[in-house]
Amino acid sequence: MLILPIVKYGNSILTKKSEAIKNINQKIVDLAKNMVKTMHLAPGIGLAAPQVNISKRLITVDISVGEKSKDLIILANPELLDQEGKIIHEEGCLSLPGIQEKVPRAAKVLVKGIDLNGNEKRIEADGLLARVLCHEIDHLNGKLFIDYLSPLKRSIIKKKLKKQLEPKNIL
Repeated sequence: MLILPIVKYGNSILTKKSEAIKNINQKIVDLAKNMVKTMHLAPGIGLAAPQVNISKRLITVDISVGEKSKDLIILANPELLDQEGKIIHEEGCLSLPGIQEKVPRAAKVLVKGIDLNGNEKRIEADGLLARVLCHEIDHLNGKLFIDYLSPLKRSIIKKKLKKQLEPKNIL
C-alpha cells in the first residue's frame, strides 16, 4: 500500500466537483486502500479522493482512526439523502492544516453509496459520524468547511493559509 500525498488549500482540485465512479475495479479498490492508510497515518478520521489529487467520488471515513475495523466506511459515489437538525461544532481538515473553526452541520444524516463489492449501502448517522460524512461529501462537490464561515473569517483564514504556502527565505 502507498501513502498518498495530501493536497493542501490552494490546489484547484479541492474546489471542483469530482467525477462519478462508473464501476468498482481493482484500481478503485487499490485507491481506497491507499486512502485508508494515508488517512490513518495523517492521522485523520476522513479523506476524500480529491484530497489525494484524484477527482473521483470516493471517500474513506473512520472515526476510530484505525482502532476499530468495524468503524471503517468506504463509499463510492456517496449522496446525502436526508438530513435533520443542526449542530455547531469545531472542525478541521487535512487539506487545511492548523485551521479549526466552528461550523454548522446536520445533527443526523442518511447517506447512500456503493461499497467496494459494488453493493449499495445506506448509512444513518448522527454526531461525529454525520459531521464527517457531510465534510467528505462536501469535498466531492468542491466545497471546503471554511466555505460555511462568514466572509470576514474566511478571508482571514485564506490569508493565513496562503502565508503557510509561501516559500521561506533562508537568507
